[in-house]
Amino acid sequence: MFLRLLLLFIGVPVLELCIFMALGNRIGIPTTLAIIVITAVLGAYLTKSQGLKALHKYQAAISSGKLPHEEVMDGLMILIAGAVLLTPGFLTDAIGFSLLIPNVRDIVRAVVKTKLKDRIRVAGEAMGAPPETVNRPDVITVDAEVVSETKSQEENSTPDT
Repeated sequence: MFLRLLLLFIGVPVLELCIFMALGNRIGIPTTLAIIVITAVLGAYLTKSQGLKALHKYQAAISSGKLPHEEVMDGLMILIAGAVLLTPGFLTDAIGFSLLIPNVRDIVRAVVKTKLKDRIRVAGEAMGAPPETVNRPDVITVDAEVVSETKSQEENSTPDT
């Protein structure tokens, strides 16, 4: 894991610098800098609009009683896209812009889902889980009761006689 992070935090900036130098020599430094600024502004705008769409989808899923796991993953990928789009570089911009495309997010979500499938399990009767997964010894079953504040306040304010 450490080696991967080291490669990521050292390798990506070195690769970005190589791309900057090659492109700067080919099209000129002012044009290269203008492209960097334009992609950052465009990326911020697209991230904001995609983020608002993801937020609306999240709210719709919550209001319909659905588990919003896909919407949360979309929001996370849009957040990552925004972060890498604000980072100067052509490679990071390509990754960021690709994460703003819904079809690409679907592919990434499917890959992450298959990798995490064996590690995470959500079970519950309200979520449509089969009954045999609910009564397993490694699953905690909780019964809850909703108590309104007005009812408990009325009981506390009534004097005992």
